[in-house]
Amino acid sequence: MKKSNLMMILGSLCLLALFVMPMWIITLEAPQYPDGIGMDIWINKIEDHNPNDIKNINLMNHYVGMKPIPDHMKEFDIFPYVIGIMSAFGVIIGVSGNRKLFLTWFIVMVVLGAVGMYDFYIWEYDYGHNLDPKAAIKIPGQGYQPPLIGSKQILNFTAHSWPAAGAYFLFTGILMSLGAFLMKRKEQEQNEKV
Repeated sequence: MKKSNLMMILGSLCLLALFVMPMWIITLEAPQYPDGIGMDIWINKIEDHNPNDIKNINLMNHYVGMKPIPDHMKEFDIFPYVIGIMSAFGVIIGVSGNRKLFLTWFIVMVVLGAVGMYDFYIWEYDYGHNLDPKAAIKIPGQGYQPPLIGSKQILNFTAHSWPAAGAYFLFTGILMSLGAFLMKRKEQEQNEKV
């Protein structure tokens, strides 16, 4: 098997890391939480970063009118199938060795990744801006949306939002498919010269 085919297959299999590792981590730091509290966002669930973190976040957010962190989201029903299907297609394409399909898979994954990030941003925006008008604490004009990526000051909290291990495997897998496309092109050019 050619190196480009193997790279395409391995890149596709990198997506499966999302089933065993979180893809995003949001943490909050404040004087009353010196170790920080947060949540790990998986492909199919949201979990405490440390025990009872989500419970504590929900308690704090209640005072400013934010909704509780959801136990379930419709995306959790869709994302595992999308990732599983794209990983399987990637392996099949890798075995086929079709260079154009390598690039097609790369483009589809970039589009799906952009759609996923946009969906995440919309969820964060709604979570941080759609507040209960009967909240105990109201600060006119104040939004509580955490950053899509990076750090942001929200009242006395510093919110951090960063990719986690699963996302790094995802990014690596997508880049490997582009690398496989470029390598396949070079292999084909060398074969034509012989």
